[in-house]
Amino acid sequence: MEIALRTVAYLAAAILFILSLRGLSSQETARKGNTNGVLGMAVAIVATLTCSELDSFAGILIALVVGGTIGARMAATVAMTAMPQLVALLHSFVGLAAVLVGFATYLAGVKAGSVFEIEIFVDVFIGAITLTGSVLAYLKLKGSVSGKPLLLPGRHLLNLAIVALSLGLGYLFVQADGTDGVWTLLGMSLLAGVLGAHLVAAIGGADMPVVVSMLNSYSGWTASAAGFMLGNDLLIVTGALVGSSGAILSIIMCRAMNRSIWHVIFGGFGTEGGAPAAATATQPEGEIQETSVEEVVGRLTAAKNIVIVPGYGMAVARAQHKVHEMTELLRARGANVRFAIHPVAGRLPGHMNVLLAEANVPYDIVLEMDEINDDLPDTDVVLVIGANDIVNPSAETDETSPIYGMPVLQVWTSEFVVIMKRSRATGYAGVDNPLFYEDAAHMLFGDAGSSMDGIVAALRSDAPVGAA
Repeated sequence: MEIALRTVAYLAAAILFILSLRGLSSQETARKGNTNGVLGMAVAIVATLTCSELDSFAGILIALVVGGTIGARMAATVAMTAMPQLVALLHSFVGLAAVLVGFATYLAGVKAGSVFEIEIFVDVFIGAITLTGSVLAYLKLKGSVSGKPLLLPGRHLLNLAIVALSLGLGYLFVQADGTDGVWTLLGMSLLAGVLGAHLVAAIGGADMPVVVSMLNSYSGWTASAAGFMLGNDLLIVTGALVGSSGAILSIIMCRAMNRSIWHVIFGGFGTEGGAPAAATATQPEGEIQETSVEEVVGRLTAAKNIVIVPGYGMAVARAQHKVHEMTELLRARGANVRFAIHPVAGRLPGHMNVLLAEANVPYDIVLEMDEINDDLPDTDVVLVIGANDIVNPSAETDETSPIYGMPVLQVWTSEFVVIMKRSRATGYAGVDNPLFYEDAAHMLFGDAGSSMDGIVAALRSDAPVGAA
């Protein structure tokens, strides 16, 4: 009876997880999707705690309280700019848990047989890759490690050699008697850890949103492998949901970037043949045109069609609320204001969408790159807030550029472009941007938050009756 009730509870939790993914597919239903996910996890935890086979209920309860408190604290205090590295760090916890559970299950000797040992091997192997890959992604996103790809000579052969050696150790592990294979399992874990770190090290900064998505997929397959190892149907289903959804998202993002998913995972950013992309023979020529808050306000108040391109600089400056306020003021004047979102803007899939939703920007004026690119030539003013690589013309014109072939927002086709940046430094991909020298482009240097404060203040001082 107990097993039947737990199975029903796990089925209900799995259904809630599916509804959660469905809800997260749209901005309008994302909050409900999150609620379904939390409810599903609560059902799964309660069902697991009612298991009569638990040896230490008190110990598990303490772990839940401590872990839940730490998690709630992290979620409440983390800044939106630090969210990508937090997500990467959480993925590493999944990998670490899989490795520890795999070793504990093997040493406990609760089962026997080659199939069971293969399940342990797969669980620990994927878990170790996820652990070290996620830790390195965290360090890259945090800035502790350079975002430039580490392209070792013969790196693909090195990866294949590590996989082959790991499989060899896996064979010895399965053939070992009792728990004698623990040392081969440990050796394989170390090799898998090196493989995970090397795979992420070879990926450049501009591809990091795809990397975060792929690590999410890895964590899902890790959980699914643990489910087979432990005989837990819910873990199998949940892990498969996370793994497949993360893989699909990664493929969608790569298609939007005109990039092969295999080159992202196994190659370096913007490289095809295993060497760093060649430097451009000539640097962009021309003079940078600076602008002022007063000129920008004048252009905005006279414009009928305005497009805002948010980037990581907006997140760093926490300017999304001021951007929303400016948007409402301009719309009250009768301007058609819309947002253009590039698939890899920021450091996390959907990073800009989350920021704009946090500031209560209406969903119907937030458009994806493919939906708005054709409208840019008819746009009076484009406001680029802290974005760089996603508006770089080199992606279309310079075959020697590391980002060549990546679809970008063609802001230079509009009448007047305002680029908010602290300096004319390169973006996360380390590529110079010829947009800065275009005739239509004008640089508004300074912190995006301070610049937005000045724009909003000027608009409010001359706001029409009824403006927000």
